[in-house]
Amino acid sequence: MSGLEVRDVTVAYGAAVAVDAACLAVERGQIAAIVGPSGCGKSSLLGAIAGIVSYTGTVCWEGQDLGRLPVHQRGVGLVFQDGQLFPHRTVVRNIAYGLEATGVPAPERAARVQELLELVGLEGYGERGIDELSGGERQRVALARSLAPRPRVLALDEPLSSLDAALRARLAVDVRDILRDQGTTAIVVTHDLAEAEVMADRILTMEAGRITGERAG
Repeated sequence: MSGLEVRDVTVAYGAAVAVDAACLAVERGQIAAIVGPSGCGKSSLLGAIAGIVSYTGTVCWEGQDLGRLPVHQRGVGLVFQDGQLFPHRTVVRNIAYGLEATGVPAPERAARVQELLELVGLEGYGERGIDELSGGERQRVALARSLAPRPRVLALDEPLSSLDAALRARLAVDVRDILRDQGTTAIVVTHDLAEAEVMADRILTMEAGRITGERAG
């Protein structure tokens, strides 16, 4: 198929099975949400897709087994609940981090960062410190940083759960529109069904480590 395919992925921590032979497919450019209660294996499944968690089974992009690639070559970006920004770097240098790490030339790097600042609505914020930003602004920076290297897939793990309800509702729409504007294939993990309905083209439910259902967003 065109896009991401996960086949019989299992994640275990010792004797505890967090993900139990999970299967899913996400077409190129599609946004899928995985909804389920805490502890059902959602985050562990994202970790397997990104390659930061050990697993058995197969994770493929366009038919290529990503398990054969080191993490930094899988092309999967991650956005976490707390953003995990670098407090000692400015907004610009946070967004540029992945581009610097892969040796993107400075002029190209600067142009991409400026493009992303405009995309996430933070023009003029480039030289600010992270501690000068609100929670919503920090998540926008985290999103921009993850999008900067143009990932094949963007995995978002409860990206809005630390924000207040009104801001979450606004950012859910903004993040969806940004992902669609970039044509990014994305998987959003959330326990909030209403949030999933706003953000995703498809909603998958997960219980006890397994994908148990699917419907349109």
